[in-house]
Amino acid sequence: MFSGIIERLGEAIALRKDQSNLHITIRSGFTSELKIDQSIAHNGVCLTVVDIKNDEYTVTAIAETLQKTNLGFLKIGDRVNLERCMKLGDRLDGHIVQGHVDQTAVCKNVIETQGSWTFTFEYDASLNNITVEKGSVCVNGVSLTVVDSKINSFSVCIIPYTFEHTNFKEIRSGTVVNLEFDILGKYIGKLMANQLSELRN
Repeated sequence: MFSGIIERLGEAIALRKDQSNLHITIRSGFTSELKIDQSIAHNGVCLTVVDIKNDEYTVTAIAETLQKTNLGFLKIGDRVNLERCMKLGDRLDGHIVQGHVDQTAVCKNVIETQGSWTFTFEYDASLNNITVEKGSVCVNGVSLTVVDSKINSFSVCIIPYTFEHTNFKEIRSGTVVNLEFDILGKYIGKLMANQLSELRN
């Protein structure tokens, strides 16, 4: 379980294909605090640490993860948003994030507005994921508030601290990002869909 508050930016320093899997090696400032089998969110994707060497650690993304997220687009040198799982008793500063990415989205534009930035993302609405204004959404692992919600797109505003301490500063028009929609909204949507299906039958 995560909160969507990014701890560090890591750097992808090695990418190794192994059949349908991708082994990703990350250099991080908190590697010395990690242990094998620990869960870490990478751009919002929960992956397990499988190897640790000095200031580097390795995780493995399976084929399904590569198909549903932007991790398959990683290149050597890319910055990755990192968050370790929550501890019991910590404050929940963001929102409840599972680290299970629902789908990707494409950045349509970035507008700088006197010290902050507005990012607009477009996604495939056929998967029945939704946003609501003032609701929560996780973009590349970052917990954010939706400021403009449409059927297949939404906007978020990024403050300078978030811009500087996450990989949002590298997102441009056309960049693919990971989305995890609010878990409460997903449960409500599923319940409503089931009820509609029962009424039709």
